[in-house]
Amino acid sequence: MQPDQRTLLASAIVLATGVLWGVYWLPVRALGEMGLTGAWGTSAITAATVAILLPAAIRERRQLARTPPVVLISVVLGGAAFALYSIGFLYGRVAIIILLWFLSPVWSTLIGRYLMGWPTPGLRIIAIVLGLAGLAIMLGADGTLPLPRGAGEWMSLMGGILWSFSTTGIRARSTLTALPATFVFALGAAVTALVLAPTLEPLPSLTSPQVITMTGLALLTGGLWWGLSLVGLMWAAVRLEPARVSILLMTEVLVGAVSAALFADETLTGVEMAGGAVVLIAGLLEVLPVRTTRTA
Repeated sequence: MQPDQRTLLASAIVLATGVLWGVYWLPVRALGEMGLTGAWGTSAITAATVAILLPAAIRERRQLARTPPVVLISVVLGGAAFALYSIGFLYGRVAIIILLWFLSPVWSTLIGRYLMGWPTPGLRIIAIVLGLAGLAIMLGADGTLPLPRGAGEWMSLMGGILWSFSTTGIRARSTLTALPATFVFALGAAVTALVLAPTLEPLPSLTSPQVITMTGLALLTGGLWWGLSLVGLMWAAVRLEPARVSILLMTEVLVGAVSAALFADETLTGVEMAGGAVVLIAGLLEVLPVRTTRTA
């Protein structure tokens, strides 16, 4: 495959990943309506992913064995972050949950500067200010204190911060290839969801027909979203500039907001949309220094 064709394919995979994750809330809420409320639905999805990827992990067990613990911990933290993001869709509005997650570039920049000692270009400082301003506008749209409301928003915000720690560790030390990395990622998510599940909702009592239907949906969701799309994203991300990856993934926000308006009758106020737009602009400014540096 020629370099241009490889770049085009990688870009298409990242774009499709953003679109796919923009409607991820649909199967999560469908499982909740079937009876897997709280974190039980995410537990089922991630457990299904672990089962699907287990043969690949066994095949790559030597690579996993020689991977530094700090890398494994970083990938596990990433899975835990995604679990919080997934559970949040049952406790908050879709667009707000996604936008809170997309503040992660701001947290990543702060972690890189103050914990890792990485240089911070001027545009990234502006991005941090804009990101925090957008957060304040979005969460304070009704005139109250600009703080997350409800468990879902808190989970998404904390998940985004945790994701920033994870990606910082992965960027600094990771040598894992896509399949074993996705397995460890899903394992971290499954453990997190299973730990949280009994604290959020009681164990559901299900009938046999319900279990069969839920198992099928969990396998489909785990295989498509957590398995195939994440493996594809990891393959594509190393073949593209970080700026392009970040921009293409922002389709998740648009698709999530539109799908929530169409299928869940969830819409944002004008002030919330303005705050969300500022958050997205901050994300774009955060990746511009990367593009400039790589071009230079």
